[in-house]
Amino acid sequence: MKTATRSVELSSRAHGNSSTGSEEAPSKIARLLKHLLAGASVNRFEAERLGDHCLPSTVAVLANRHGLIFKRLPEKVPNSWGKPCYVTRYSLPVSEYDKARKVLALLSTPSKRAAA
Repeated sequence: MKTATRSVELSSRAHGNSSTGSEEAPSKIARLLKHLLAGASVNRFEAERLGDHCLPSTVAVLANRHGLIFKRLPEKVPNSWGKPCYVTRYSLPVSEYDKARKVLALLSTPSKRAAA
C-alpha cells in the first residue's frame, strides 16, 4: 500500500529543493542550469525533456531567488497539434556563467538544497 506524500514535500521537490539521500538525481533546476551552462537555450516544450513542466516558474525562481539574468527571445513554434503558438526561448548570457556555476554548486550541496 502506498503512503501519501505531503503536498509540502511535493512542492519542495518540484522546485528543486529535495534533501533526501546523497545519491539522488539532480533537481530540475540543476538540470536546467547544466543545460544552459553548456551553451544551450530552451523553450517550454524542450524543457519537458529535462523534467521541467513549467519553465517560466523555474526561470523566475532562478532570477528572483538567485539573481540570474536570462536572455529571453520570443518565438513561434508548433504545439502538440501542429498549430503555431508563441513561447519564450531562454538562455544564459556568458556574463552570467560564473554566477550560474555558483548557484549550481549551491544546489548540488545536500545540506544547502533545502535552503535554496
